[in-house]
Amino acid sequence: MIDPRTPRPPQIDRSTFLRTSAGALLGSGLLLGTGSPAGADDASSRQALEVTKIGDLTGPGLTTRFRMEATDLGIPVRTPDGRMLFVFGDSFEGATVGGGWWRSPTALYSTTTDLDAGVQWSGAVGGEAAVQLWHYDHDNPVFTTVLPSDVITIGDTMYLHAMVNNGLGNVVWTEIWRSDDSGATWTHTDAHFDAHLHDGLFQLLTWAEGDDGYVYVYSTSFDRSRPIIMHRVPTAAIADPAAYEPWGYREGVWGWGNPPTPILDGAFGEMCLRPMAGKWVLTWFDAGGYRIDGIIMDTPTSNLHTAHRRTLVHGGAWGHEDDSHVAQLYGGYIIPGSTPDELHLSVSQWNTDHGWPYKVMQHRIRGFGA
Repeated sequence: MIDPRTPRPPQIDRSTFLRTSAGALLGSGLLLGTGSPAGADDASSRQALEVTKIGDLTGPGLTTRFRMEATDLGIPVRTPDGRMLFVFGDSFEGATVGGGWWRSPTALYSTTTDLDAGVQWSGAVGGEAAVQLWHYDHDNPVFTTVLPSDVITIGDTMYLHAMVNNGLGNVVWTEIWRSDDSGATWTHTDAHFDAHLHDGLFQLLTWAEGDDGYVYVYSTSFDRSRPIIMHRVPTAAIADPAAYEPWGYREGVWGWGNPPTPILDGAFGEMCLRPMAGKWVLTWFDAGGYRIDGIIMDTPTSNLHTAHRRTLVHGGAWGHEDDSHVAQLYGGYIIPGSTPDELHLSVSQWNTDHGWPYKVMQHRIRGFGA
């Protein structure tokens, strides 16, 4: 069987990833690509994007009042009551990794409507201090921490997919939690997914609701070295693992119900899939190219190898950063209110040698949809 969706970009192998990635959990090392994958930027033929760092979203003076100066990810979603909720990963009270009161996931609210002015916080899940969304002990005999993968709002209910981890890249299982009060409290749905499901390619996911009664799910492994696959699930059955239907290529055609086939090869990290302005937008941390990329497509089943693709934020070196070059970057989640031409992202940064910066920033990209 030959997949017709070619050409495919080169992949970085796992041993290279482990040699060049520093730190633990979600910290990114300098993963320097040696070329541009198919569909990525060609500086000689594409108009430059206008990339602006709006500002830091977390850190001393910004999230100190929530007892959460050090954190990452910041996965944003619109809540049923109209606010924005940003869900964070490993969070610490002081401005350093390991700086006291370890929690994950945590979440902050925002009522910001003018994204160009920068996201401002209006409160935390938990009240004055940002609490862990549900109780468990870190470094217990089974796992070390629980990290958010993506969050979605369907009607009056929010669903959060989370990865239960026992050390770097070692996913024990994944699960789905739900909130019926705009993120204030969370309960388990009893949905569990085995870490080895689909050869480990259903660990880290992103999902979004279509207008056809389905939620579309892109997923990959949690080691930043592998491709993505796709599933769909009826909206009403999002918490039923048996209802997830794979998308695959067999006997010359793509179809639902076939064994899942990679829809895009590469070294994928954190991802964010969202419908937007009649299109669908996917952003992700490209570990092989050390950057955050984006794709605009007509539908989730579009050929991603030929879809409109740009590099949105480049990786850089410490001491040589600017608005479009960020040292040890990762994440890259779409903030509600974005458009293809005014795309706002929450971008994470972790200096794994020193434990700080370990923060989330807001970047605006103009011209992506051109």
